[in-house]
Amino acid sequence: MLSDRLSVQVAINKGETSLGIELGSTRIKAVLIDHSFQTIASGSYEWENQLKDGIWTYNLADIIKGLQDAYRVMKQEVQQNYGITLHTVGSIGISAMMHGYMAFDEQDNLLVPFRTWRNATTGKAARELTDLFEFNIPERWSIAHLYQAILCQEEHVPQVRFVTTLAGYIHWLLTGNKALGVGDASGMFPIDESTQNYNESMIQQFDELIASKGYTLKISNLLPKVYVAGEPAGVLTEAGAKILDPSLHLQAGIPFSPPEGDAGTGMVATNSVRRRTGNVSVGTSVFAMIVLEQELSKVYPEIDIVTTPNGSPVGMVHANNCSSDLNAWIGLFREFYEAMGQRVEADKLYSVLLNRSLEADPDAGGLLSYGYFSGENITGLEQGRPLFVRSPESKFNLANFMRAHLFSAFGALKMGMDILTKEENVAIDSILGHGGLFKTPVVGQKMMAASMNVPVSVMSTAGEGGAWGMAILASYMKNKDQEESLEDFLDQKVFKDVKGEEIYPDATDIKGFETFIERYKKGLAIEQSAVDNLV
Repeated sequence: MLSDRLSVQVAINKGETSLGIELGSTRIKAVLIDHSFQTIASGSYEWENQLKDGIWTYNLADIIKGLQDAYRVMKQEVQQNYGITLHTVGSIGISAMMHGYMAFDEQDNLLVPFRTWRNATTGKAARELTDLFEFNIPERWSIAHLYQAILCQEEHVPQVRFVTTLAGYIHWLLTGNKALGVGDASGMFPIDESTQNYNESMIQQFDELIASKGYTLKISNLLPKVYVAGEPAGVLTEAGAKILDPSLHLQAGIPFSPPEGDAGTGMVATNSVRRRTGNVSVGTSVFAMIVLEQELSKVYPEIDIVTTPNGSPVGMVHANNCSSDLNAWIGLFREFYEAMGQRVEADKLYSVLLNRSLEADPDAGGLLSYGYFSGENITGLEQGRPLFVRSPESKFNLANFMRAHLFSAFGALKMGMDILTKEENVAIDSILGHGGLFKTPVVGQKMMAASMNVPVSVMSTAGEGGAWGMAILASYMKNKDQEESLEDFLDQKVFKDVKGEEIYPDATDIKGFETFIERYKKGLAIEQSAVDNLV
């Protein structure tokens, strides 16, 4: 999605560009857009989380290196394509995977290694806080991590002076402002929709709870300040400019939009921030975001209540595991292919294998898969054990094998979504999909439509991803009209001429998936046994 060269040069020279940087679970990406929201240049850095001492984490050195490399590659692309050395942009926004735990002391030192959303180690804390607040607190949330550390009497807790997410940390590093967009903040601590700030009564409840355990910390002093989309949230400092661009070309003073979570940027990238709309982001994890018209009737542990970047309530179903096991199997097929003396491009390999699933039996021929690389909150498993199961009667062929793994990628998500659609009767007009699985045309949409029983669209912008969505939020802050809502900005400006490809659910596929998911539910005892007994 490249713009005319001359108009891009003018936009760069006039500072009419916006930069979005997103730190995802497997890739850090920087995307620069012009005033027409077209991508000018992008850069990326591949990385993986590490399991250290039982904790999924990324170290600070990799965080900074990835941030710098993604920016450097983007900057080089600007130089190569437009002959301009990038010195400034109109606005910047930082996004990252939500939740987790980054705790700092009075001297701004990280007290314990970054604990990502992937850690399923806060079950007791999450349950106690859910009961206390009468509001679902998932294990991934920052407040659950902090309270679990308190329950475990971890030595670092009395030293904590600031707790934030990865996006909040990078924003703080570059601007000096301890800020967070309301969407990302809603994955740290519950938000009061009327004030678009942390829920004050729950703040008091938490302070009283930990005081009874001998802690004098005040949670309101530890959390970043909440900002709503469109509000300025700081400017690039001299120190921040040197961190982002060690070549020292980038100038300080660039305004920053509120840092957001990857869930919020996914909603923006798919134009699904209005009520009754939703999107599903497919990657290492998978989550569905449905913008609610009204409150749910009760608390569900499978449903997170978060917000859009502009503060509307969202029912979020998040499964820790999605594509990791599928990617591992495709990697095995690649290894076999290369052992035969052949070479194949990754896109071709994925296309061939995923398309075979379209030739499968509707229920995947009796095959069963659990792609649990890590623990899974929705199904109550604390540790990951990828598992493939079949009976002698199963139809074991490549097509069914691929369909089983695609269905499994949506298995835990489906169990959460059924609560919204079947128990709460939440109306969903359509789902917009984005993420790597949708790079192969039709297949991902068809399987998701079967699992959700709702039309699934993929926009031409979906491949741009969360970094592009973050750049849009940065542009909204800089370029919105007075009183212009985010919904109107997206509808009337960003997506005015964007087309989407919509696929409706097929009745045979729906029935096949329902058969598969019943088998999936019954087989959870097998998965639990694997967790308990395998080493």
